[in-house]
Amino acid sequence: MAMETMATTTTKRMEVSPVEAVLFDIDGTMCVSDPFHHRAFSELLQALGYNSGVPITPEFGMAHMAGRSNHQIGSFLFPDWPQHRLHAFFADKEALFARYAAEGLREVAGLTDLCRWAAARGLKRAAVTNAPRANADLMISILGLSDFFQVIVAAADDCHHPKPSPEPYLRALSLLGASPHHTLVFEDSVVGVQAGVAAGMPVIAVAEEAREAKVVAAGASLVIRDYKDHKLWAALDKLQTAAAQSNGQLGA
Repeated sequence: MAMETMATTTTKRMEVSPVEAVLFDIDGTMCVSDPFHHRAFSELLQALGYNSGVPITPEFGMAHMAGRSNHQIGSFLFPDWPQHRLHAFFADKEALFARYAAEGLREVAGLTDLCRWAAARGLKRAAVTNAPRANADLMISILGLSDFFQVIVAAADDCHHPKPSPEPYLRALSLLGASPHHTLVFEDSVVGVQAGVAAGMPVIAVAEEAREAKVVAAGASLVIRDYKDHKLWAALDKLQTAAAQSNGQLGA
C-alpha cells in the first residue's frame, strides 16, 4: 500500500502499511537536548581557547555536531589530538551534559501521545542514536521512557559505523525482528535521515522550517514541527485506513 505524504518543499511516497515498528533517534527527535549539548561544548571549548576563545554558536553546533557521534565530532574539532585526550574531553563534556540535562531536559511536544499510540497498537519499538549508551540511557530515563523501548542501539558502543551509515538502524531492525517495509523512523538531523533512508525505511523528520529543505534533500518522507503536528496524525490515520482495507480484502 502506498500513501502520499507532504513536506513543504516536496512530495514523496511512504510504503509502510501496515506499520509494525517505530524507531526513534533521541537527541532533538525525542527531547530538546541541543541547548544542553551546546552549553557543555561551549564551556569546554572556550576554556581551551578554541576558535580564539570566541564562543561557538548554535548554528555551528547544528552544522558540525548535531546527530554525529563523539568520534565524528572529535575528528572535526581536534583532528590532531591523540585518542586519550579526546576521550578525556568527551568524558568531561558528557558529565556536564548530564548535569545540565537533569535540570531541564524536556520532551518534544506530543512525544508522550505518540508513544502511547505506538504501545497501544503493540508496535515494536527501538531507540537508535549516535550518542554513547550512558547518555542515551540518561535521556530516556529523564523522559520516563525506560520501559517503552524494547531495544536501544547506541552506535558509539554497539556498531562499527555510526549514522549516516545505515548500520545502527539495520541492527535495530535485526534485534526487533522487524521489516524495513513496515517500519517508520523518526529523526531530526541530516545524518540521521540519511541513515534511515539508507536502511530502506521512510523517515519522518522533526525539524523547524529553517532546516526543512535540508532534511527533505536528505530523503525525509514527511517533515513535522513536533508530534502534535496535524500532518503526522493525518499520515498515521491514512496508514491505518490502508492497512484495514488491505486486511479486509485479504479476508474477503
